[in-house]
Amino acid sequence: MKKILALLMSITLVVGLSACGQKAEDDPVTPGGTETPSETPGETEERTLKIAGLDGGYGKEHWMAVAEKFEANNPGVTVELTLEKNIEDVLRPQIQAMNVPDLMYISVGREGMMTETLIKENAVMDITDVLSMKVPGEEVTVGEKIIPGFTDTLITNPYGDGKTYLAPLFYGPTGLFYNSGLVGEGKTYALPETFEELFALNETAKANGSSLFTYPTTGYFDAFFYALVNEVGGADFFNKAMTFDVETWSSDTMKEVFAIVGELVSYNHPDTVAQANNEGFTKNQQLILDNKALFIPNGTWLPGEMEKAPRAEGFEWGFTALPAVEKGGDRYSYTFFEQMYIPEGAKEADLAKEFIAYMYSDEAAKIIYEKSGAVMPVTTASSFMTDEDPNKLYYSVYDDGAKAAMGGFQSAPAVEGVDLVSSTGILFGTINSVATGDKTVDTWHQEVVDAVTKISAAMNN
Repeated sequence: MKKILALLMSITLVVGLSACGQKAEDDPVTPGGTETPSETPGETEERTLKIAGLDGGYGKEHWMAVAEKFEANNPGVTVELTLEKNIEDVLRPQIQAMNVPDLMYISVGREGMMTETLIKENAVMDITDVLSMKVPGEEVTVGEKIIPGFTDTLITNPYGDGKTYLAPLFYGPTGLFYNSGLVGEGKTYALPETFEELFALNETAKANGSSLFTYPTTGYFDAFFYALVNEVGGADFFNKAMTFDVETWSSDTMKEVFAIVGELVSYNHPDTVAQANNEGFTKNQQLILDNKALFIPNGTWLPGEMEKAPRAEGFEWGFTALPAVEKGGDRYSYTFFEQMYIPEGAKEADLAKEFIAYMYSDEAAKIIYEKSGAVMPVTTASSFMTDEDPNKLYYSVYDDGAKAAMGGFQSAPAVEGVDLVSSTGILFGTINSVATGDKTVDTWHQEVVDAVTKISAAMNN
């Protein structure tokens, strides 16, 4: 408790916020109304689970409904929800008042960096044992229910000790989009299972007046590149790369990743690079709708983004994970996801673990999807969606054996003159020059290795 209190006070100083004038505890949101129910004496033990989290794009309704069902399934338990858009500001004075939540829903990557700070200070509890717990009401464990890959990341396992500290939540897959009226079984082009089969489609595409590939901007290669690193080298290799390990980036295995990307962009539609910017990216996306290019990397937002755009007759969105590097090899789809965790000092840590396990049940996952559209990373996710539901196309990508790639580079100090991972940085921005032939794949790879070497040196100083 002293550790988490001290670090939260330090965060307050860093971000320039003051706890003065704020209530020690905001009124909690409870499933049954606006007041916290009082405990009633009885034979059943009365326990209160305090959950604090972000009131984000998915809203609060699904949290309310899941909490209410959890209470019904666990007599004597009351769930207090504190969900705010400025949740970090709300939690600081609460924690200073020694009122630590039992469970926190605040993902990494937020401006306040509360979760990153808790991780850095070792103020997040180990929840590895939750993976071996039975999902309430089901005959599978939590680890078996979670889609493979979601608990093998630097986000969920931040210390590299093989233990899980953050539980993966709502996710959105990425992959390759195409026209399923043109690509697929019995169509003009067979859906490729390997990169070799993908590249082989180029000649047919050229003969039909089309191109094999396009991309919106080079920034969209982050998800593509990370999935490909997993395919070529595996999850451990990817995690080493994300820690700026110079040997990993210099390896022949990593060179293969660069070579595949280099060959793929050599099959670009000729207008791709000229349109690969913040103003022209939709023109590249339009190439798919017009059957002028066959495949484009993107995320689940693409169909909505292009909903009103014109399209070729018979056009229907298709979506797939990356092709495998070799026949029978792993296929990956990179996904973005949110997290929840138990902070140090939680009074009801065991009850919080039970709630986490419940979140992966079909009962809870279905409630969450129906109330918010958020999708839990469970193997049964697509079963909650009707065949008419457009989301089923994207979220069934893991049903056919594709694995989930996720996570990114660990935090590192800034190095003057080195921009590695922005959309115009050395790793992704250089792809434009590779596509036009202004730079070779080898040159691109060496520039990335040089940048990683500088960052690694800064981390070790």
